[in-house]
Amino acid sequence: MNEPKAFEAVVESDSRKTPVRVAFLTRRTSPQVKAESDPFVMTWPEGLFRAAVACEVLTIVLVLMALFWNAPLESLADPMQTPNPAKAPWYFLGLQELLHYFPPVVGGVLIPTLVVIALIVIPYFNVNVEAEGVWSRNRRNRLQVFSVVSLALIALLLVFKVWAVLAPTVIIGVAMLYAARESQHSGRAHRWLSSHPLSFWIMTWFLVTATLLTAIGTFFRGPGWSWVWPWSA
Repeated sequence: MNEPKAFEAVVESDSRKTPVRVAFLTRRTSPQVKAESDPFVMTWPEGLFRAAVACEVLTIVLVLMALFWNAPLESLADPMQTPNPAKAPWYFLGLQELLHYFPPVVGGVLIPTLVVIALIVIPYFNVNVEAEGVWSRNRRNRLQVFSVVSLALIALLLVFKVWAVLAPTVIIGVAMLYAARESQHSGRAHRWLSSHPLSFWIMTWFLVTATLLTAIGTFFRGPGWSWVWPWSA
């Protein structure tokens, strides 16, 4: 029979050297765990100190940019002369680009409302805390659901000819199908893709789509919201 392990309470702050359950901390001993390769850090002061440094560096960079470069402002607004095209601020150009494809009610009301509702409702669902791969369990059932949702979304985008959203949707879908395939000799790329949860894929699709729509509305739209090349404008 194995002898029971004896636990002894000692004065020590290194949990790796002395993995005990009870420890007494003296006044000159920090309660912080001494670890060099630990991926986590204390919130105070390490985490807040890094955030403060990042904010200060960003402030300095913005001040230097404001000193050496003028803001790309246009002339004073004239109610008698509307610019063509009339573009929204850059953070709304993605939404304005959607209005080019969808009817105003869909692109300006329905889609933003669904996004806001999703942001409110999603936290109340059973979140994948362990962040396991989306294809790690119930591969067949999840593939069926993924196929139905993907085909329906692609059909909708084809009907309205939303090429700017269709392209990243197809690319992300192909990457997910590649991650879902079973292979005994999978490479590093396949292992990396198959290890990500569904939230990673949805967020990647959202970021790529939003970036692409914003870039198109900023650089590739001319008078009448027609397609123009930046170097020919």
